[in-house]
Amino acid sequence: MGIVDILVKASQYLPEVKNPEKEIPFKQKLIWTTIALVIFFIMGQITLVGMDLLSPSVQQIMFAQTILASNVGTLITAGIGPIVMASIFLQLFVGAKILNIDLGDPQGRMQFQALQKILAVILCFAEGYIYVASGLLTPIGGAGLANPWLWIVSLQIALGSLVLLYFDEIMSKYGLGSGISLFIAAGVSGAMFWQIFAPPIGLGAGGILFKLFIAGDILSQLLLILPIIGVIAIFLIVVFAEGMHVNIPITMGHRGTGGRYPVKFLYVSNMPVILAMALFMNVRLWALFVEKVPFVGEFFAGLAWAVNLPNIGGQSLVQGIILNWGNVAVILPAVFQGIIFMFLFIIACIVFGWFWVQMGNQSTEAVAAQLERSGMQIPGFRKDKRVIEKVLNRYIPPITILGSIFVALLAGMGDMVLSGLASGTGILLTVGIIYRFYEEIAKSQAEALAPLLGKL
Repeated sequence: MGIVDILVKASQYLPEVKNPEKEIPFKQKLIWTTIALVIFFIMGQITLVGMDLLSPSVQQIMFAQTILASNVGTLITAGIGPIVMASIFLQLFVGAKILNIDLGDPQGRMQFQALQKILAVILCFAEGYIYVASGLLTPIGGAGLANPWLWIVSLQIALGSLVLLYFDEIMSKYGLGSGISLFIAAGVSGAMFWQIFAPPIGLGAGGILFKLFIAGDILSQLLLILPIIGVIAIFLIVVFAEGMHVNIPITMGHRGTGGRYPVKFLYVSNMPVILAMALFMNVRLWALFVEKVPFVGEFFAGLAWAVNLPNIGGQSLVQGIILNWGNVAVILPAVFQGIIFMFLFIIACIVFGWFWVQMGNQSTEAVAAQLERSGMQIPGFRKDKRVIEKVLNRYIPPITILGSIFVALLAGMGDMVLSGLASGTGILLTVGIIYRFYEEIAKSQAEALAPLLGKL
């Protein structure tokens, strides 16, 4: 028995959400979705018991906080990070042939999901410990291994991520869409709303709208409005891109009813961005954890610099350039870092986009098999799975790559424009998630009105 079989068998002993015995009504799905959302917001307001203070180094991972649905210092400190990292590790292992799992086979996908769950549980406890041991969170009495508060704080972080893990499972079976997507959209939307409309309580406090009224000059007002303009621009671009698709003609039999198989431009959705940003955040986290280890610490420090968003004086790259126009010594290093970041971000999104298509049963082979089982064929060609694959290969691989590059550019460039108002990545993910929730709601309502359509 191999290690994969042992881990898959071990995953059967983990608590599991029972599959629904019948179709879940739309109203019940909405109730479960609301419950998950309310509990997520409550957990984000409960401070960790035994935590003394946050380290200034925590600012180094704040760029990924909304994307991972986390709030450092609370029960959702790690957020969905362990869940996403489990998927990243397994995708890399499968791609490197370290794990021999066929994602095109239902049994292979079942093994992958079982391994992902047990690895996510392990990473919940591992990341809980790293957050404290790296110095990002300081427990009462210090970070010594003999200090019981270190283990108590670590355990709370782990349990918070475990709750999100099981709520994601509940959402996939009883709710609307994905729990991971819901938590990301909720975190980004909540942060954006507060940063715009926050009341002026305390020194230098207040949201963008309040600061806009007290800004003393046009440049200050422009810098405050720039993130809002960026949010609107990203919103419009994503909505427009969601409607772009290529229609592949198909028919039922030689002279059957004709139709079209749409391949959306955003075929990879926004998952490559989530996976890439989660990977970058964990690189930063590990860099803090091993910074005192000779050679290893220097290597991770350099890697962490390359995958970190550039800023100038605490401002986004674009805002920093506007404020420091003409100061080449300040601007050039940040621009150089931005170019390296975008290059690595695009490469990571392409790799994860390809993995996601394979894992999500959306590859040319999987789609061709689905069409063949449905009795479909390409008009003008003989009914053969290999013919369908050949035609689909003209569209799906190029669109996978182009879509991954598009979301990487939109998210990365948005992060370099926005400052203090969520992030380009967060807005991109939120718009895409809300769009898909809308599609899910419309589908559920259509199935409720037309049971025959639901069966089809």
